[in-house]
Amino acid sequence: MIVAAGRGERAGQAEGPKQYRPIGGLPVIRRTIDAFLAHPGIGTIVVAIHRDDEALLDAALPARDPRLRIVFGGATRQASTRLALEALAQDAPGSVLIHDGVRPFVDAALVDRVLAGLVTDPGVLPALPVSDTLKRGADGHVEDTVPRAGLFAAQTPQGFRFAPILDAHRRAAAEGREDFTDDSAIAEWAGIAVRLVDGSPDNVKLTYAREIAMADDKLSRTAPSFPDVRTGNGYDVHSFEPGDHVTLCGVAIPHEARLNGHSDADVGLHALTDALLATCGAGDIGVHFPPSDPQWKGAASRLFVEHAAGIVRGRGGRIANADVTLICEAPKVGPHRPAMVAAMAAMLGIAPDRISVKATTNEKLGFVGRREGIAAIATATVVFPGDLPA
Repeated sequence: MIVAAGRGERAGQAEGPKQYRPIGGLPVIRRTIDAFLAHPGIGTIVVAIHRDDEALLDAALPARDPRLRIVFGGATRQASTRLALEALAQDAPGSVLIHDGVRPFVDAALVDRVLAGLVTDPGVLPALPVSDTLKRGADGHVEDTVPRAGLFAAQTPQGFRFAPILDAHRRAAAEGREDFTDDSAIAEWAGIAVRLVDGSPDNVKLTYAREIAMADDKLSRTAPSFPDVRTGNGYDVHSFEPGDHVTLCGVAIPHEARLNGHSDADVGLHALTDALLATCGAGDIGVHFPPSDPQWKGAASRLFVEHAAGIVRGRGGRIANADVTLICEAPKVGPHRPAMVAAMAAMLGIAPDRISVKATTNEKLGFVGRREGIAAIATATVVFPGDLPA
């Protein structure tokens, strides 16, 4: 769950709510959502937004991932969190992570630590030991120094077993308790044990306008002399079976047979998925979408490409180019090439002129030449932030 229904008064209102302001060319909320979409341990993502911000969210997310669900939040963060939990109650997960929408620098290692803690504990809080000297003051003067031993600064995502944290939020609402500043505080009040795990110094919450400006500067610095450009390759093949069409690069084409596969067997998109994953060492399509999992039976392969693109974006990558070569004797690809390019552009969120779809025959050699199936080769080029390692 990503809580993003606030107005962000401390960041100023001239440029709108802070979760929609750009940092490094992308809205804060998009960077936050992409980080979770890219994590293989995350399923459904519920985003709690202000009722007036749906158009802002649509602008921030050009293509909505099918795993995203949107709910309208309440008057306080606590109320927004409860409403998001209620939205999951009918199909309740075992556990839930609750994250601030304005913490866009959350990383996979931090999410891993929270998920690992939930294996043994009903609540997990990522936190950093307090390093500053703390003072208690009144009327503009120091009263005393607060010992910092055993004190921690709380972060998100905070993880909980779903049923206990939903019950705690319901009880707090029923008793009129609206004073909790985070979900671990509600858990403490409700008697839910919360384990501490290491937070991340980079996982900052963007509260003030200066912090947003600093984040934008951090992400917008001039590219180094040796940019980190990576190329990934993918190859896939599917045999024919009885049918009346094939799906290639997201386009259904009438044909005398169909391709055999657990999903829609889109050989071009499967190869492209592997190519994208290869640019950041994220495994292959079978790791993320195992054919043994019944939920992917008959699934549209665009979901696989969008997932892989989300992983790339979550790691700061920008897709520069995608090239797919289809190897088949039939059907004819040329008449459908514009539709394929348009479909892939929408999946990847890049301009059509950065996409190439080509086709060739196998000169009647091998299984392709005998019209027993179709093969595809894909190449993806992605530019990642930072210097190319020496």
